[in-house]
Amino acid sequence: MSDSPPDTDTVAPAESTSEQRAAEAAAIRRRWITLGEALAVIAVVISGLTLFNSWSERSDSAAAKQVEAQQHSARARTLVLGVASARDDKLVLRPGKAEQLIQSQTVVFPTSLGAAPAETTGEPRIEADWFASALKKARNAAGLPDESRGDERLPVAITTRFLVDGKAYEDIALYDIGYSVTGKLLLGHTVALRGLSLVSRARAADAQMMLNTRWSKLLKHGPNDRK
Repeated sequence: MSDSPPDTDTVAPAESTSEQRAAEAAAIRRRWITLGEALAVIAVVISGLTLFNSWSERSDSAAAKQVEAQQHSARARTLVLGVASARDDKLVLRPGKAEQLIQSQTVVFPTSLGAAPAETTGEPRIEADWFASALKKARNAAGLPDESRGDERLPVAITTRFLVDGKAYEDIALYDIGYSVTGKLLLGHTVALRGLSLVSRARAADAQMMLNTRWSKLLKHGPNDRK
């Protein structure tokens, strides 16, 4: 039996291989831990981005709805009167938008006409009797023909009080009343109403002055002046 020492060259490689495997296993575990941490961070980032996108979309949607509501409100507050039905002696008026509900109106005439302002409640309208007599006198004084050759124009300032979604608004604007004058033997001349057209918006402080200026211009130039 030999008493020679164990072969160190055989033991050393075995131990070295075992240590290498242990080191590789440890390295693999560290890589898995690092990868797991990275995946967790990525998941948190993705979740955060998803939440941000969702919030951003809701914010953009809310902002768009607010802008749309403001635009709708602005349009609803803009009143343009039209004619629902017309007779020679009466124009029944209507608002341009269905959501507008007219409560009352004040119709003001040129100062030189001498016609008193007319008030309406519930039924927006213009009646020929409010100004026909004064108009015929004014036309006669201005030397205008007894009978019109087309649609003549009488400017008026109309203050309209109306509701939109329960909120009260007021609109002041100048309109031209379209009319014609015809002569009838023994009965004199008759003023027949034809329609209504918007001229311009006005402020309460300026409406009467603008109205008087326009009327003076129409009397001077007659119906052929369309400015």
